[in-house]
Amino acid sequence: MTEPQGTRLNIRPITLADYPQLADIMAKVYPDLGGAWSEATLAKLIRLFPAGQIAIVDHDHVVAVALTLCVKYDKYSIPHRYDEVINEKRIPGHNAKGDALYGLDVFVDPNYRGARLGRRLYEARKELCRDLNLRAILAGGRLPGYHKVADQMEVTDYIEAVGRKSIHDPILSFQLSNDFTVKRLMRGYLPEDTNSAGFATLLEWDNIFYERDDNSIAYESIKSQVRVGVVQWQMQHTHSVDDLLNQVEFFVDAMSDYRSDFALFPEFFSAPLMGLAPDLSAVEAMRFLAGFTKEICYRISQMAVSYNINIIAGSLPLIDNDQVYNVAYLCRRDGSVEEQRKIHITPSERRDWIISGGDRIQTFETDAGRVGILICYDVEFPELGRILAEQKIDILFVPFWTDTKNGYLRVRHCAQARAIENECYVVIGGSCGNLPRVDNVDIQYAQSAVFTPSDLFFPHDAIQSEAVANSEQLLFADLDIDKLQQLHFEGSVNNLRDRRHDLYRLKWFDDAE
Repeated sequence: MTEPQGTRLNIRPITLADYPQLADIMAKVYPDLGGAWSEATLAKLIRLFPAGQIAIVDHDHVVAVALTLCVKYDKYSIPHRYDEVINEKRIPGHNAKGDALYGLDVFVDPNYRGARLGRRLYEARKELCRDLNLRAILAGGRLPGYHKVADQMEVTDYIEAVGRKSIHDPILSFQLSNDFTVKRLMRGYLPEDTNSAGFATLLEWDNIFYERDDNSIAYESIKSQVRVGVVQWQMQHTHSVDDLLNQVEFFVDAMSDYRSDFALFPEFFSAPLMGLAPDLSAVEAMRFLAGFTKEICYRISQMAVSYNINIIAGSLPLIDNDQVYNVAYLCRRDGSVEEQRKIHITPSERRDWIISGGDRIQTFETDAGRVGILICYDVEFPELGRILAEQKIDILFVPFWTDTKNGYLRVRHCAQARAIENECYVVIGGSCGNLPRVDNVDIQYAQSAVFTPSDLFFPHDAIQSEAVANSEQLLFADLDIDKLQQLHFEGSVNNLRDRRHDLYRLKWFDDAE
């Protein structure tokens, strides 16, 4: 299946060539505050602190921007005015040896409102703060909603009401939801901001990983802490594809709220839709189900973008050249989509649904590590996991569907073996419940889990997290990718390094062979 046409988001540094698009957005967003900054001001920002000027682009079109400085914490963690940070003539706030970031501005193209791009830019700022080992992010937060109630309450009461969520302020509510705290009230921060009556809040986000080090600042680092979310999916009667996708979005929203980098759904999670045509034979029902795959994949891809989370969309049936395949889709949060077809088909899949096996295995690059996907039965073949391990995956995702406990234990034990022998994390996600109107998917058994290698750096039972068996729920786990690197070189045993290539090798035969 080709990737959906439409949104394709990417985060990158701003260049001066972006100015016309940036100015256009700024003019739309701030018509009452002077509109766009000058091109010369943007050029200064890029020259002084290129890493802090961040854009989200849809294909090649700038749709959201974050502008940031590096400052001295002691100077700007007390009340100040905006023109003491930046003004038309100069940028007095920037200090290349500063120990904090200062958020100058974040703005989003009005046509992209609702896609949570502002939140994504805030997360990018936080990662920059951690990467540079800076102590905090500071910002002056305008109060554009205050003018509506200024004749009814003091500004301090307004800030407290926003904190209690009894009043919504477009800027302060957003900043509080992104883990910023109000430290001070600043008067005369931006006098021309009449909607805020010149007031602003001094906001701070603390970097809990900050370590005082005056000798070095690293500008590049690889994401080392990855959060995965797993949906242990309840199979139940559904009325329509919209009904099913509403349930999917509920879980995606929840996992996004917990800042997950990945969301895993089970194999054939769309199976309840077969209940919409109960009189079809098993073969016909699977082909009927495949008719929904394009729409489901497209809409989940849109959720990945909107909720800023990479989604492994379980697996879905796909008809290609009149053959039915069992396909897992990786829907990245930049809008791109790739697929992994199930290689090994179980006897029941071949017999009841006439499903064919795929002929290609691959790894996937993501913004949270290199991953692989093996669908259910495939994880029971150690060759596939080893091929992926040779391509240096960090996490192996295994969407599965099993009907009995012994079937589930085959998947579980093999998944644990793949984690140990390949020195990677393995995440398995299955379904529970029953579908009495759907042949061959009538009962389920699952206990989703996240497995680790078995060594001193990891939990004693090599289980990072696991769900309660046969109960619909969300499972979360934080994975430390740096520990995998430590294991590769300092582990008690070295399963990958100690292989005897002088005696045996594993080879994938391509079409040419």
